[in-house]
Amino acid sequence: MSLPACSDAIAQRAWGASSLSTLAAGKGGPAYAADKVRRARSVGRCDHGQVTENPASAALTAEDEVATLCSDLIRIDTSNYGDNSGPGERPAAEQVAALLSDVGLEPVLLESHWGRASVVTRIAGEDPSRPALLIHGHLDVVPADAADWAVHPFSGEIVDGTIWGRGAVDMKDMDAMMLAVVRQRMREGRRPPRDVVIAFLADEEAGGSYGGRWLVHNHPDLFEGVTEAIGEVGGFSATVGGQRLYLVQTAEKGLAWLRLTARGTAGHGSLLQNDNVVTELAETVARIGRHEWPTRFTSSAQAFLEAASEALGLELSPGTAREVLTKLGPLARMVGATLTNTANPTMLDAGYKVNVVPQTAAASVDGRFLPGYEEEFLAELDSLLGPGVQREYINTDIAMETTFDGDLCAAMTAALLAEDPEGRAVPYCMSGGTDAKSFSRLGIRCFGFAPLRLPADTDFFGMFHGVDERVPVDALQFGVRVLDRFLDSC
Repeated sequence: MSLPACSDAIAQRAWGASSLSTLAAGKGGPAYAADKVRRARSVGRCDHGQVTENPASAALTAEDEVATLCSDLIRIDTSNYGDNSGPGERPAAEQVAALLSDVGLEPVLLESHWGRASVVTRIAGEDPSRPALLIHGHLDVVPADAADWAVHPFSGEIVDGTIWGRGAVDMKDMDAMMLAVVRQRMREGRRPPRDVVIAFLADEEAGGSYGGRWLVHNHPDLFEGVTEAIGEVGGFSATVGGQRLYLVQTAEKGLAWLRLTARGTAGHGSLLQNDNVVTELAETVARIGRHEWPTRFTSSAQAFLEAASEALGLELSPGTAREVLTKLGPLARMVGATLTNTANPTMLDAGYKVNVVPQTAAASVDGRFLPGYEEEFLAELDSLLGPGVQREYINTDIAMETTFDGDLCAAMTAALLAEDPEGRAVPYCMSGGTDAKSFSRLGIRCFGFAPLRLPADTDFFGMFHGVDERVPVDALQFGVRVLDRFLDSC
């Protein structure tokens, strides 16, 4: 499978990291190679393209190599600063493409912008007449400051059976599980029941404009025939009332990143100033930050709370929902955020000198709305704005929700319970967003399913974008066993 070269994309068969060539105009030759070396040297302690040696044997299993694959990917710094100033995903994409080519697949590497690369391949199933399945992960990570970490965030160190580093849970763990399972199945000649498209994507951490969203808009043919998908964030265990619940994502909140701007009259700081834009904006920001949004129960959130209540021995009602939250431990912050719309002020920008009242002041707000509640969210937010404050979008994206039923859900549940008979698969709504938003625009039914069996005291969501991100090796090994079973019956 190959795609023609074009001015904004690079596409080619990837036969190995060393042989990948750049086809887009202006991106080839010595200058590109030299600049690539400069990029690699500028990112600090990470090993771009350095693959840990594994014995090349058909007996090598996914469980054998998943930790090494994860550690290797973490060592490649793919920090996404949201403005194309980071190192980009291309070195990681080249490594992924080489690993897929190594077992006979023909991955396509596409670059939407210099260094912003994604990899897609298709595995032929036993019944090509069936609709295809998409399994996707993203290669980019949020930035990390090494001074804050106990272990260097791009070391990929394995300490006492735990892999440390940025991306360990978001989401190079799933990338490694995907690679490990696919590589084992290809070595063993085991085909899935239907076609499976595998995608490793750029730019998820900034909304997918250079990754999933770009592919959907520019190369939808890569996903021809796909009707269902799995990706982040779901399939992980949370211990509630002594029972392991495996949360399968069936919904995620919509995105409304907003810029609020107050405009007025500039003046001397020593004079009376009735229309001080800093004061006007600060009052608006305070109202938004302290606002208590009404509780709303989506189907996915309701289903999770019912399962959690049962595990806790409580009877769920609108009046007891908050009591259930108090007993969820670290999970409570995320679950609580899926019971309301939210809006968190995150940035402020005003003034240029202490004795000058500025003419404008601005703030940024991270707004998230529940499926079905976008209009209510915007109306309520607007009621909190001061008379001199206007809002505009920085970025916006849809909320989405599907039902927890059908053959795919049965396959996910069966695979989980085969490895953990005492567990229980339950749907839930996630407070953040994923590349599923982009793929849903193709009519694909999307789920979060990146299975991990975690220790009972793990603050899983606290690891996302947090300091000292890490994942147990045995959780990854559990995950590859579940994914392998899932692919047998998907």
